[in-house]
Amino acid sequence: MKALVYHGPGRKSLDERPMPQLAAPTDAIVKITRTTICGTDLHILKGDVPSCEPGRILAHEGVGVIEQAGSAVAAFKAGDQVLISCISSCGKCDFCRRGMYSHCATGGWILGNRIDGTQAEYVRIPHADTSLYPVPPGVEEEALVMLSDILPTGFECGVLNGKVQPGSTVAIVGAGPIGLAALLTAQFYAPALIVMIDRDANRLEVAHTFGADACIDIARTDPVAEIMKLTDGAGVDCAIEAVGVPATFELCQAIIAAGGTIANVGVHGTKADLHLDTLWDRNITITTRLVDTVSTPMLLKTVRAGRLAPNKLITHRFPLEDILNAYDTFQRAAETGALKVIIEAA
Repeated sequence: MKALVYHGPGRKSLDERPMPQLAAPTDAIVKITRTTICGTDLHILKGDVPSCEPGRILAHEGVGVIEQAGSAVAAFKAGDQVLISCISSCGKCDFCRRGMYSHCATGGWILGNRIDGTQAEYVRIPHADTSLYPVPPGVEEEALVMLSDILPTGFECGVLNGKVQPGSTVAIVGAGPIGLAALLTAQFYAPALIVMIDRDANRLEVAHTFGADACIDIARTDPVAEIMKLTDGAGVDCAIEAVGVPATFELCQAIIAAGGTIANVGVHGTKADLHLDTLWDRNITITTRLVDTVSTPMLLKTVRAGRLAPNKLITHRFPLEDILNAYDTFQRAAETGALKVIIEAA
């Protein structure tokens, strides 16, 4: 089968690889129909994720059809259409019983990291009963790809961890797919103000159409001064860091109000400074999290009901054979206008 393989920092190729096989009776083999590229895949290619070793098939998102189900899989059978969760969970270990599926003793974020992922024609899914979701009738496959990772990530790691509430003020630093997913789901709670901060004018325009009340282009405006102007000098109640570089984490510290919450979502490959000299007396909460996908069933219902339209995040489509061009387009988002690219494998 064809698969996108990571060969070490800065190196990847579309290779021929053997078909995956069942390794446990709880596994399923899924024929991928659509997948996508995540910012985390780019972090892997930069060398920021040492747990992902050369030779790994990348990616952790997608939809497909069950090709083969292990003998212990009860919820699915061959031919079923499924949504693949970016998090694999056994549902039985201590972490899973606490709803922390991302820390599952035999799962977590393993797809495209510790085991082969979804940028391929077929993928093995461990713990299939608790790591796959049936595709609801009437929902577009492309929209569902956004529910593998970015929507639950933006919602859980950003909105829920950031304690967004009715009437609160929110700044989202980074208007990429995760930041935009946080923007879409923050509106569930009717905050008084949502501000998007980025240096990409195209993405900020998209954020405006998605419901942002204000957009700050840091290439043209001092974001700290502008946030203080918008909040009468108080800062924001919630600052969501959706990039994963030191400068954006430090910006969140500069714009947070007393009693506020900084919700880190970005994948950080290098250290970032924590300015306790200015934050020690301000009742600030800083949260970190890897998505657990506990919100996926709710988000599926919301999409099916037409209350959330994640397909608005899709800007480009490529066949699997052209995935190297898809990566190039995604990596040059400032030039190409790319948000999420769909890779069609079948």
